Amino acid sequence: MTASELFAPPTENWVPLSPRYVPLLRLGTALSWGILATLVVVPLVFFVDRNVALLVLGGFLVVLVWRVIRQGAIARAWGYAERETDLYIKAGIIRRRLTVIPYGRMQAVEVTAGPLERAFNVSTVKLVTASAQSDARIPGLDPRAAAELRDRLTERGETQAAGL
Repeated sequence: MTASELFAPPTENWVPLSPRYVPLLRLGTALSWGILATLVVVPLVFFVDRNVALLVLGGFLVVLVWRVIRQGAIARAWGYAERETDLYIKAGIIRRRLTVIPYGRMQAVEVTAGPLERAFNVSTVKLVTASAQSDARIPGLDPRAAAELRDRLTERGETQAAGL
């Protein structure tokens, strides 16, 4: 089995994130890199040399543009698949991750949406499991899809509950 085969759909197709999530990722990237560039470049202008500051700013702009463009691919790398007894969640481009959560191990299903998520009309579904290391979340879902997924997962979790 190859590494790529590990991330193939487990009989069903992966459900993608909402396309409205990409602009949110791009905004977050632009803001964080813009703040970082400001914190680095402004002192360079005052304490080193304006030309050095412009060179560093140019480097930041190249990285910023690359990172902003890359957010579309990062969002497309996310997906989930509901199976009969478990939920598959995949993410990542360079460092790929596949999480399998048996419905019977779920303890709670949370739907959250911060101010920016609400502005972009997306939500995050987070699964609380018996494992302390589980980082099971599905960001960037349409609020209606998130609510429907929460209800399905809750129902399946109750019917397949494993004794702890």
